[in-house]
Amino acid sequence: MNEQLNEAPCGYFTLSEEDAILSVNQTLLKILGYNLDQLNGQPINFILSASAILFHQLYLVPLIKLENHIEEIYISLKSVDDEEIPVLLNAVRRERDGRTIIECVVIPMRKRNELENELLIAKKEAVTALNARNKAYSDLENAHETMKVQKDKLIELNKKNEKYKVDTEREMDLAKKIQETLLPVPIINEHVEIQAYYKGSNQLSGDLYGFYQIDAQRYGLILLDVMGHGLSSALITMSLQSIFQRLIIKGSEVKTVMKELDDHLHSLFKNTSETGHYCTAVYLLIDTDKREINYINAGHPSVLLQDMNGKQYQMRSNRPPLGMFEDMSFKTNTLTYNKGSKLCLYTDGVEEPLGSDRLCSLVKTYSAAPLSTLKEEIIQSLRNEEDSDSRKDDQSLILVNLK
Repeated sequence: MNEQLNEAPCGYFTLSEEDAILSVNQTLLKILGYNLDQLNGQPINFILSASAILFHQLYLVPLIKLENHIEEIYISLKSVDDEEIPVLLNAVRRERDGRTIIECVVIPMRKRNELENELLIAKKEAVTALNARNKAYSDLENAHETMKVQKDKLIELNKKNEKYKVDTEREMDLAKKIQETLLPVPIINEHVEIQAYYKGSNQLSGDLYGFYQIDAQRYGLILLDVMGHGLSSALITMSLQSIFQRLIIKGSEVKTVMKELDDHLHSLFKNTSETGHYCTAVYLLIDTDKREINYINAGHPSVLLQDMNGKQYQMRSNRPPLGMFEDMSFKTNTLTYNKGSKLCLYTDGVEEPLGSDRLCSLVKTYSAAPLSTLKEEIIQSLRNEEDSDSRKDDQSLILVNLK
């Protein structure tokens, strides 16, 4: 790296195709508080904040692969002291010396953010004071004439709201039970053992999974996480379930299943002004005779494969989430496995409280134990985290023993 670039008034770094840090200029090292040896070769997640990691996986990686550049993306970096540093990021993907690298420039935004926040606070306080004065004057003018009328209306409205709340909760509970009946039962035979765990949040779920025996040697496993919670997300998952169940049982190719689901999401909002929904999804087609797994991961957390020797592989996302881009093509990835391998599929409701490293450690620790024991250990770990984390999300987990 030349001296001018090394001392430039902005941060500069380069990444490999696998998101490993290749070089960092002195300006960025000073901003983050690291030295070059601490960052060289580290994954980009090492200097990203928790929110930026998810944004990077679901948005930045797919976007730069599609367009080869990104401009003015607002994210947060993490310093050596765990301080979140807001920056603007520009990046370009190019070929250099026979390999693909990603060049990134970042500009710190702390002072600008502080000034903007102060201006917004001052404006909000002025507006609040003005509204309070106007409201007080209006209330004094009309209180005597309107008090009784408003009180009666409020009493009647509260009665209606209470009835609506009770009716809505009853309907939501019923919808949640119906949604849970769509989940499949475990599969246990001489070739595979498949077990699952599901725990919904207090709302209707955006998570859904399915696993089916197609014929004597083939099994299809799918796991989806629709954006958001509530009734709209639940209705979308149920409409997707009818599609993937039909296609998987029929033995359709992996890319055909994902393409049909993607087209369905786009068609739901094609003729409306509503904002479209997207969902992360991963589909695995397992052939126990060939000991082969064909899969596509569309923006979903990585699938963990551990062989009988304890070596672990990550089936990472190779496509953006479904419903995000029109006319997206799908490419199937293939890998082989040996007897005694295990698979672990999960949604972000499992990954966020535990972390992928913790999940990998649990799978390795209990590799010789029954699948039910591994599942219970993961569930107990999630329960332990609930005590310290008030944020709730749907939790879905699929474990597979490839006998």
